[in-house]
Amino acid sequence: MKKARALILFSGGLDSILASLILKEQKIKLLGITFKSYFFSEEQAKKVAREINLRLKIIDFSEKHSKIVKKPKYGYGRNLNPCIDCHILMLKKTKEIMKKKKFDFVATGEVLAERPMSQSKKNLLLIRKKSSLNNYLLRPLSAKLLEPTVPEKKGLVNREKLLAIAGRSRKEQIKLAKKYGLKEYPTPAGGCLLTDSAFSQRLKDLLQIYPKCSGNDIQLLKYGRHFWQDKTKIIIGRHKEENEKIKKLAQNNDILIEMKNYPGPLTLIRNYGKNKVAQVIVEKAKKMTQNYSNKAKNKPDVKFKINL
Repeated sequence: MKKARALILFSGGLDSILASLILKEQKIKLLGITFKSYFFSEEQAKKVAREINLRLKIIDFSEKHSKIVKKPKYGYGRNLNPCIDCHILMLKKTKEIMKKKKFDFVATGEVLAERPMSQSKKNLLLIRKKSSLNNYLLRPLSAKLLEPTVPEKKGLVNREKLLAIAGRSRKEQIKLAKKYGLKEYPTPAGGCLLTDSAFSQRLKDLLQIYPKCSGNDIQLLKYGRHFWQDKTKIIIGRHKEENEKIKKLAQNNDILIEMKNYPGPLTLIRNYGKNKVAQVIVEKAKKMTQNYSNKAKNKPDVKFKINL
């Protein structure tokens, strides 16, 4: 009998690792699908995929993902995380690969009721329907609590070897991790910045002032200290690495401020309004740059380099 071929959404988190190993035990040929965006990277997935010998395909859907983050159809979670919309988008793109490359089904590491918003039974069914995968979407960790899927009915997957995990407790997953010899694994949702309250607040502020923000604007939210002056933002690096990343993200209309004769932060001024940046804001940014330098603070002889 021909071996079944499946795609699995793979974040590198414990649930997706376990779902992959369960299917691998059934000799199913797996290809992991990992998505990267402005809010999460593929690095964890790449690292873990090597460890469990899982082939991996990485898809950058930053632009499409940022659009649903700005205006999700099914709303946000606790912070600015549109998990339902995000999962639907991922699964739609995965279905395209399934059809094109003739895979038999798609699997995920979702667990019934583990997350109150996106993994309630109602929303698991909604995600399945809206992704158009219907009964070709298998959730191995909770399969016995859900209706049998096409691959189970066809005998491509042995339903008896799937699981019936539900709820927010991770005791069952931790037991399985020990069984499979997994010693290190990330915390749930640990890689998504949209679940972080501080980052979400920065994004909310940006969207309120400039809803048309670009990927570059979003990337800047990850670094430095952020201060708004009406529709102008002052961003001050906290260390050398941040200074370098902020400088790389600088655009033609930004203002960069550095001290010539003292070590300290790089400051970027970005204007989201129609008018030119007021000189009073530039002067304030200079003072802030000096104050965030331990060696330059309160010194009268500080000289600045300003790139307009």
